[in-house]
Amino acid sequence: MRATSAPPRRRRSTRVSTPAQAQCGAGPRRLRFGVAPAPLPRLPPPPGSGGARRRRVTAMSDSGASRLRRQLESGGFEAQLYVKQLSQQSDGDRDLQEHRQRVQALAEETAQNLKRNVYQNYRQFIETAREISYLESEMYQLSHLLTEQKSNLESIPLALLPAAAAGASAGEDTAGAGPRERGAAQAGFLPGPAGIGREGPGAVEEGKQRTLTTLLEKVEGCRDLLETPGQYLVYNGDLVEYEADHMAQLQRVHGFLMNDCLLVATWLPQRRGMYRYNALYPLDRLAVVNVKDNPPMKDMFKLLMFPESRIFQAENAKIKREWLEVLEETKRALSDKRRREQEEAAAPRAPPTVASKGGNPFEDEDEEELATPEAEEEKVELSMEWIQELPEDLDVCIAQRDFEGAVDLLDKLNHYLEDKPSPPPVKELRAKVDERVRQLTEVLVFELSPDRSLRGGPKATRRAVSQLIRLGQCTKACELFLRNRAAAVHTAIRQLRIEGATLLYIHKLCHVFFTSLLETAREFETDFAGTDSGCYSAFVVWARSAMGMFVDAFSKQVFDSKESLSTAAECVKVAKEHCQQLGEIGLDLTFIIHALLVKDIQGALHSYKEIIIEATKHRNSEEMWRRMNLMTPEALGKLREEMRGCGVGNFEQYTGDDCWVNLSYTVVAFTKQTMGFLEEALKLYFPELHMVLLESLVEVILVAVQHVDYSLRCEQDPEKKAFIRQNASFLYETVLPVVERRFEDGVGKPAKQLQDLRNASRLLRVNPESTTSVV
Repeated sequence: MRATSAPPRRRRSTRVSTPAQAQCGAGPRRLRFGVAPAPLPRLPPPPGSGGARRRRVTAMSDSGASRLRRQLESGGFEAQLYVKQLSQQSDGDRDLQEHRQRVQALAEETAQNLKRNVYQNYRQFIETAREISYLESEMYQLSHLLTEQKSNLESIPLALLPAAAAGASAGEDTAGAGPRERGAAQAGFLPGPAGIGREGPGAVEEGKQRTLTTLLEKVEGCRDLLETPGQYLVYNGDLVEYEADHMAQLQRVHGFLMNDCLLVATWLPQRRGMYRYNALYPLDRLAVVNVKDNPPMKDMFKLLMFPESRIFQAENAKIKREWLEVLEETKRALSDKRRREQEEAAAPRAPPTVASKGGNPFEDEDEEELATPEAEEEKVELSMEWIQELPEDLDVCIAQRDFEGAVDLLDKLNHYLEDKPSPPPVKELRAKVDERVRQLTEVLVFELSPDRSLRGGPKATRRAVSQLIRLGQCTKACELFLRNRAAAVHTAIRQLRIEGATLLYIHKLCHVFFTSLLETAREFETDFAGTDSGCYSAFVVWARSAMGMFVDAFSKQVFDSKESLSTAAECVKVAKEHCQQLGEIGLDLTFIIHALLVKDIQGALHSYKEIIIEATKHRNSEEMWRRMNLMTPEALGKLREEMRGCGVGNFEQYTGDDCWVNLSYTVVAFTKQTMGFLEEALKLYFPELHMVLLESLVEVILVAVQHVDYSLRCEQDPEKKAFIRQNASFLYETVLPVVERRFEDGVGKPAKQLQDLRNASRLLRVNPESTTSVV
């Protein structure tokens, strides 16, 4: 029944596509009522029709792919609507898989086409970018030329007046100069010869000032420059500023070189031909350095002025060469001018009485002979080239971080002026040098500041420290060196990882700290050898503060975390061993570490003493006074080894047959715990802890003594009473002497309190039936 009814249901719910529809690409069968059609039975292909069928399938797939491409490329394509229609029209999973394959094939084809287009157009992209770069450069050059032409046209009317005033004599003086100098002099940018021309030097200076005023009116924020008398423009031009570290382009600037300073102004993009004031540098504090061409970075030069440096790029090599030449010439002219002024100020002046007494020139001959040597003594030769260039050389050394060279120049000057008087020119020179010394000191102080990198160890500070000492600032060098090393030690301690095992962390902490302290001490001895002994006392004070920093980290990890007494003892032992290494350089800080750790160790001993007392009291409360049965010979042998390790050599006499021990569990446990406490406490021992350790031992022993005494007085059973007396005999005659002897060996002197406690126990042996307490 099911087989016969299935075909009619399929015929009602499906619509078979005609061959015409298949050729037109009508697509899959459409649903009438939303019911998924069952697949039609496939008929075997007629003979000889395989090739024709494959060609028809290929043609249908190509047409389907082109139709899919057109559909995806259409402007009104909506993905959600497309997927919804596709799911309604599909015959099932097979149709969706085929459609997915077509979409994937179309995506791969699109990717291949895109890649092919990129490869084909790659060379065109490069050529286009290169052409754009060339065009930008040409436009920039064109803009610069137009601006320069406009500036020249504006300066022509102002330049004609001083040129006409100078006359033919100015032309004769500039005939022997170079083309750039002649042009600059005609334009009023360089100083012309004074006192020549029909209108005199006043008109020339007025023309120069007017030209400078016209140009500086284009710069916002520099009105104060116009108030300087005798200032005129020497050279100007466009530059591009680059970052000194990464050589990235920063901004376009315009430089105005005056006869005594250099003005840097930035472009105003919104206002063509106008600038904004950026910086002003005096020429006597400015150093010019030629930057070697390194394509694409070329045509550059560097300006050094403490504490900064700036790099500029000229338009081409010619303009760069002009900038370097005119800067050097202007600086040289300024230096010559100031040297002449110093010579004129230092030159001896004739006494005013000579002119008044012209009748008899022989009257004051003796006085003139006496005055002449005094004038000669007051005159100091400062016209030497190295002295004139000394301030500038110091600026260059400071900018280039050549600290040794700067201090060498200062030593050379001090040696030259050591036995000479101090006229005004010398005082002026010393004032300039003192300013450079202050700048050099600031740089050296910054080199030693903790803000700088602390890598490299103490030797990294040797250069700055040695130069500060040469400058006569030994105290400041010592302070900065110790402050730098303190920051380095603190950083090294903070960077240590806190491991899970406390002892491992303490090993690393001690290695880092004491190694740094030892290296610092050796470097300090090297740097400050032969200096004032007060520096060594400062180092001792610093070492104590550094030890306090170490103890803080040590205590936080060992004592604040409530570690066991054995772990604390091992950690303190490690710290003492590392501290003894400082004895190699004659530095003993053991007493400092004892003084800083005494409170923490006292607290640890007190805490562990309370733990032992509480544990002993708990065992005493459950005491049944029975012999111990260790069950196995191995357990008995292990107990013998433990008691032998505690110092009890006669433990064999308390062992019985078949793994029995003729002692109670409480007394045996007390013995092991007390001896363990004593051994760990002796590792922590130093003289300040003597009474603390002794009182703790006495308190612990008294708990066991009182319990045995009380049990002996209260017990009525004769057998148990005899067993208690046997435990008391072991406690008084074996354990207490071992404790006393071990304490004396560890401390170096006997303990009177332990002797008194052992002697007091004789009352028990003399009258065991007594009801009085031992304590």
